[in-house]
Amino acid sequence: MSRIITISEASSIAIHSMVLIAQSHDSLNVIKIAERTGSSKHHVAKILQRLVKEGFLNSNRGPAGGFSLRVPADQVSLLDIYETIEGRLSETSCPLEHQVCPFDKCLMGGIVTKMTREFRNYMGNEKLSDYIK
Repeated sequence: MSRIITISEASSIAIHSMVLIAQSHDSLNVIKIAERTGSSKHHVAKILQRLVKEGFLNSNRGPAGGFSLRVPADQVSLLDIYETIEGRLSETSCPLEHQVCPFDKCLMGGIVTKMTREFRNYMGNEKLSDYIK
């Protein structure tokens, strides 16, 4: 669970890879995706295998192999991909998850909750299909 929103390298690779795969007419292999994202092919392979395991991608081995979408692009949100890598995004009013605050007013002014809601709304409304040319 993420208390304050972070976009890790892994979730960034996952999101960018899924968009590249959605845009491609052919299967894309790890090497091509790693080159396009500027990432380690080993890191890309690990992340893509997780997306295969979670049912977002198909994986085919061999010289003509690669990854393709298993789910239609209009049914996958960026939030789905993010939460697959980072875990379910939870809303909290306190970044430290304190039950009792020693102050009368939150020092963060509710910004953590606001940021989480805006991030969730944006990522939830953005579909892979929005990035297909």
